[in-house]
Amino acid sequence: MKEKFETVKAYLHEIDIAIVDENTDEELVVVEDEENGIKNLIIDCEEPIIVLEQVIMEVPGDAKDLFKRLLQMNRNLVHGAFVLDEDGKVVIFRDTLQLENLDRNELEGSIHALSLALSEYGSELLEYAA
Repeated sequence: MKEKFETVKAYLHEIDIAIVDENTDEELVVVEDEENGIKNLIIDCEEPIIVLEQVIMEVPGDAKDLFKRLLQMNRNLVHGAFVLDEDGKVVIFRDTLQLENLDRNELEGSIHALSLALSEYGSELLEYAA
């Protein structure tokens, strides 16, 4: 399994995504690509999958309209989805990929999907946070 974790880190290096924190025991890294809106994206190797999660925002008090809009946004995302944490208090972007057959293009596509989602919906999401 450590071999796959090292491969994921090598892919991140190849696509110029900065690893800002790492836990080798848990096989996870925290990465940033601030130019593309990625800040504290957690990439966790959990055999048989790799999980990518980035906190987007806290859920506001009256969130009914936000929840409906998140579902509509999810329909247009290339990879991943906007989801809630277990407590329903934080909106997260989450994607999962198969670790066994993961290649660099697939990982890069998932990260770029997050960037695209943030560029397309970021300002709208900020309006809900205000």
